Amino acid sequence: MTNNSYQGTLLIVDDMPTNLKMLFSYLRQLGFKVLVAQNGEDALVRVAHAPPDLILLDVMMPQMDGFETCGRLKENEATRDIPVIFMTALSETVDKVKGFEVGAVDYITKPVQHEEVLARITTHLTLRRLQKTLEEKNQLLEQQNIQLKEQNAELEAFAHTVAHDLKNPLSGITALSSLLVYKLASSLEAQSLDLLQRIKQSGLKMANIIDALLLLASSRHQKVDMDPLSMVEMITSVQQRLAHTIEESQGEIVISPEEWPTALGYAPWIEEVWANYISNGLKYGGRPPHLELGATPEKGHIRFWVRDNGEGLTSEQQSQLFVPFTRLSTARVEGHGLGLSIVQRVINRCGGQVGVESQVGQGSRFYFTLPASEIAPASTSGKTNRPNPEGGINN
Repeated sequence: MTNNSYQGTLLIVDDMPTNLKMLFSYLRQLGFKVLVAQNGEDALVRVAHAPPDLILLDVMMPQMDGFETCGRLKENEATRDIPVIFMTALSETVDKVKGFEVGAVDYITKPVQHEEVLARITTHLTLRRLQKTLEEKNQLLEQQNIQLKEQNAELEAFAHTVAHDLKNPLSGITALSSLLVYKLASSLEAQSLDLLQRIKQSGLKMANIIDALLLLASSRHQKVDMDPLSMVEMITSVQQRLAHTIEESQGEIVISPEEWPTALGYAPWIEEVWANYISNGLKYGGRPPHLELGATPEKGHIRFWVRDNGEGLTSEQQSQLFVPFTRLSTARVEGHGLGLSIVQRVINRCGGQVGVESQVGQGSRFYFTLPASEIAPASTSGKTNRPNPEGGINN
């Protein structure tokens, strides 16, 4: 330390003028700004007007001793964080535990040794500065976190509103294009009919993306009820929704278990998971695609899976599968890159996990796990509560 460098502000509280003068002179020479007080009441007044960085506080003082003074400082929110070091004579019997209980950080014995005083002051000033820096950073992070939450809420509200506002005119486009295809199929040239079909398919794909975004947003905050699931009903429903795709791709779907084990989950989400896995298998499987659906009981969970006869995936491709907005290859059938990331999110919300097992040339097996249930699902007369069949989370 040099005489010209400011080291901080100290308050020395002692009823002995000799002690005050000695510490005042020594610490001033080291670059500290030094304030003094001869009793506890005077110290409280000085701290209220000019809070120091550290207080050297004598224990044995008339009227208000050091313990009471320290306790009063710690009761005040404005002064409670100022480090207090007690000073006490070797001949005095002091309850040091009481000192720490009222908030002191250290003790110095009288007659004081200059090197010891400097070492203890420096240590606790450094700790206090680090604490202040940490508090400032935490406060900044808290403010940024509040701002981020507000921005996320605004963004989600905006996205939700836009998605809903887009769905209405988009539904009109797809409905009208479907009607035109039906009415004019026999009278239009092949090229014109193909253009209408493309309009219809593009509209359905856009609707699918919008539904995926809405489902992604709802999966973050929507409260879900975990109920026993009927996988037979869900898979039957998904096959009906994908009937055109299955027929067009000449796909084959084989269901392995004769009786499905019962798992717990949120039915609308889990049906969309099946829709995603099956539609991806039809797109990316072999030509023609051959899919096998099955379930494997595990400890406390059930693993449901879809195995395809596609080309298989490299380790690098597998690592990118569940990343939002990621496409594996432009050579493959393009998807909007949201489906698998939503699958992962909703399955995690249901207490399960997702994954893939694959080797190049040997196809892939996509799976998700759910908590096992000992209760059979209630009958729904062949109906499953699910989102719009034109939507979903297909990748």
